Amino acid sequence: VQLQASGGGLVQAGGSLRLSCAASARTRSFYTMAWFRQAPGKEREFVAGITWSSTSTYYADSVKGRFTISRDNAKNTLYLQMNSLTPEDTAVYYCAAGRTIGVTTSATQYDYWGQGTLVTVSS
Repeated sequence: VQLQASGGGLVQAGGSLRLSCAASARTRSFYTMAWFRQAPGKEREFVAGITWSSTSTYYADSVKGRFTISRDNAKNTLYLQMNSLTPEDTAVYYCAAGRTIGVTTSATQYDYWGQGTLVTVSS
């Protein structure tokens, strides 16, 4: 499985961005998928996750109510809609896919990773 993240860029505080992650394999439907982010000088952290059937989603407290994760298995694509962005959201955002049944916040449980897309939020 190959993952290709895109959609990052520079946005002012309060603005919005939509990240996309295109998957290469037909097995995309059987994976739990998630977004992680890593800010400069910080560890990679979980942002949001979604089960293969989209019946369950989970968000980090820091983004709850502002970010929405979704997936379109017919298009092999994972999305992250980010609203009300703040400078604290500045980071490289990574998409990931794993074989777990439910959403997990642990990066070690995800087998496949995209290359990352940079999101910069100016104040």
